[in-house]
Amino acid sequence: MNDNATVHTAFGREDFAAFAAADRPGPIHMLNLVRLKARAEYPDGRVATGREAYAAYGRESRPVFERLGGRIVWRGRPEFMLIGPKSEAWDLAFIAEYPSVGAFVAMIRDPVYRAAMVHRQAGVADSRLLRHSPLDPGADFADP
Repeated sequence: MNDNATVHTAFGREDFAAFAAADRPGPIHMLNLVRLKARAEYPDGRVATGREAYAAYGRESRPVFERLGGRIVWRGRPEFMLIGPKSEAWDLAFIAEYPSVGAFVAMIRDPVYRAAMVHRQAGVADSRLLRHSPLDPGADFADP
């Protein structure tokens, strides 16, 4: 659980509208940090672990993600929080690339993707989703 006991598993309409309105040319990178529930919580009572539910979300949403030009550009297994709240531990970390803001918006609105979201909502205890503008890696930490 977070230090402030607030969990984030979905975005609101206002945040999504602001995200879509902040359109620009070119790709976007979405940093995903995900903490899974030990036991998924499905509205229909089916039994699964959080990891199993999230895997089902991935399987069912992947065709939409790929059709719209999405791809995973980085994945990592979180191991140790050196700077930050120790209680904010993550099970999954990855960066997904989309060819445009519009492609991400189209994915969220796709009925197949929306149906797959039941698994994500059942299995995720907390998450962060942060949009980035990709930059060349370079040799410096500072923004060019």
